[in-house]
Amino acid sequence: MNYPIDTPAQARAVLRALRHGRGLSQAQVGQLLGVSQKRVARIESAPDRTSFDQIAKLVAILGGRVVIEDTGPTVPKKQKPGRAGW
Repeated sequence: MNYPIDTPAQARAVLRALRHGRGLSQAQVGQLLGVSQKRVARIESAPDRTSFDQIAKLVAILGGRVVIEDTGPTVPKKQKPGRAGW
């Protein structure tokens, strides 16, 4: 099953659901990941403040994989004159 994620709140829900679906506690996942239970709790509660490396490892441990989907071109926002950036 695929879980499209657009927000940190969605990532929190999916990470917890994957762990619960595997019947694993945060402590068990921590042992597999090589971190403490507290760290797993922090990853789940704030995935937006977690390194991609840890997210990818956690997802792999839970039997998933991270996929980047190209959904097509985006419409660029109009920039104000004299401002550089995205």
